[in-house]
Amino acid sequence: MEAQCKEAAALVKKIASIHAALSKLPPLSPSSDADALFTTLVAACVTSSPAVNVTSLGPEAGRMRDDLVRLCADAEARLEAQCADALAALDGDPLDHLGRLFPFYDSYARLGELEHALLSRHAPDHLAVPARVAFLGSGSLPLSPLLVAARHMTDAAVDCYDRCAAANDRASRLLLRPRADDDEKRGGLAERMSFRTADVEDLTRDLAAYDVVLLAAPVGVSPGQKARVVAHLGEHMADGAVHVARSAHGARGFLCAVLEPADVARGGFQVLAVHHPDDRQVINSIIVARKVAAVGGLSQLAPPVLSPPCKCCEPKTPRRRLLPTTCHLDAMNEIRRRAW
Repeated sequence: MEAQCKEAAALVKKIASIHAALSKLPPLSPSSDADALFTTLVAACVTSSPAVNVTSLGPEAGRMRDDLVRLCADAEARLEAQCADALAALDGDPLDHLGRLFPFYDSYARLGELEHALLSRHAPDHLAVPARVAFLGSGSLPLSPLLVAARHMTDAAVDCYDRCAAANDRASRLLLRPRADDDEKRGGLAERMSFRTADVEDLTRDLAAYDVVLLAAPVGVSPGQKARVVAHLGEHMADGAVHVARSAHGARGFLCAVLEPADVARGGFQVLAVHHPDDRQVINSIIVARKVAAVGGLSQLAPPVLSPPCKCCEPKTPRRRLLPTTCHLDAMNEIRRRAW
């Protein structure tokens, strides 16, 4: 135990040194120095053996971790915007080039497969094939909701929400550019998907219309905000609807905001399943929960959490070789090289 504590302390010290170096660079500057630092940060977080509880760090380390989460979210948004612009500049259907141009396409696809496998296994049968789906925090390159609509929920209406109007404009350009006959070949995505500008915590009655609500990892980067977002969803989602949230576990909590299963339960949900990745292919943890009706002003208690899940929760589709999971900033130069 003492050796593990020392190893964890060494990891936090290493991550703090990376944060200090990043803090000296111009904000979001696309440079080889920034790319190398982010890549080192991600590698340290996904390959670390000690169990680091990022929610119990001291004040100084906690502030450092909060800033890293914000930096990673900003880096992801910047990469997606740049990639969306590159795709929009190409001839033909931009989505035909997505798998070739976006460096982490396979990693996102794998995450979507895991989410759908968990949803299919643990959600009520009628919600495994929902009619209406909301994706909160879709961004400039809405890869996750696109994969949901094209591969997993092929008859569902998928509404994408992001508080950034520019991000929604970019996403709309990618989806609406093909001709009507081209969209028919790709399953009518343009007809089934919409992009709406709104802050999650401003949505109220709209949320009650959805069978499934998915929450992107970058939503809620400030301390406690993700739990507040889930509590808001629990207040306004329809009873029986399913919530799928992306979180982080262990040292991966230095990369994105952590949402605890207990936070989901307190938000008015019954936790159905939790998946923590144990390799470099997927960074995010996945929480699947069902909105429960309040009885006497109190929500029903959640059952024991499935963590880690059994292997039967894994998707049964053949696994492709995935790209190493590194920071999104590391791919900017590659995007420029391929697109232009």
